[in-house]
Amino acid sequence: MGKQLEGKRGLVMGVANERSIAWGIAQALHAAGAELAFTYQGEGFGKRLAPLAESVGSDLMVDVDVTDDASLDAAFEAISARWPTIDFVVHAIAFSDKSELQGRFMNTSRTNFKNSMDISCYSFIDVARRAYPLMSENGGTMLTLTYQGSQHVVPNYNVMGVAKAALESTTRYLANDLGPEGIRVNAISPGPMKTLAGAAIGGARKTYKHTDMNAPLRANATLEAVGGTAVWLVSDAGACTTGEIVHVDGGFHVLGMPQYENL
Repeated sequence: MGKQLEGKRGLVMGVANERSIAWGIAQALHAAGAELAFTYQGEGFGKRLAPLAESVGSDLMVDVDVTDDASLDAAFEAISARWPTIDFVVHAIAFSDKSELQGRFMNTSRTNFKNSMDISCYSFIDVARRAYPLMSENGGTMLTLTYQGSQHVVPNYNVMGVAKAALESTTRYLANDLGPEGIRVNAISPGPMKTLAGAAIGGARKTYKHTDMNAPLRANATLEAVGGTAVWLVSDAGACTTGEIVHVDGGFHVLGMPQYENL
């Protein structure tokens, strides 16, 4: 892939373990020459993250709770104390009560709806507001992660589909807000992936298999493919791309029904 990100540095938020989409992105960014900082929430996730961060040459890890303003302020103060400027932020944060990622959407509780929207969508706005002043005069890139359940009904995805739809709209509005500063804002939309977050959704294995069998490429996305897309968007090659939802799903999003042999 080369070193097209040599001299760039940025923050990756949301690495849970080595199978996280955020980790696939982090590995690709590192391979392309970028310096990385990471956030995590709580001691348990910090212990999982530490050896991963070390493997990509990073010792800058910050504990942050995205629902707490003081925690976010402290995180960005710690990052700015080390790096006066950053070139990119990867926001890979989402949450919903696992018990509500099954059954009927109409049974979503008010508490979980608010919490899911706060963590999965509003946190991107909150992060962007703190990150953009750190970006250099040459601009920068903000990336988030979405999923096709934002545009189409996916069984059991429920409130996360609504939160991701809001996140995609947020991506477009932030792209317009920050464009004059040369900051690009995009979302990557992988298909189903075998991650800790994906496993929380009811029927995840069936969804993964269905996509694998029916996507035009007859394959689900890989961490390497998602990571490569992130490198393109962060690099100078992505200089004129903003406000986009970039699908990395084997083409599944273009289908109107399953392949003939699977009807």
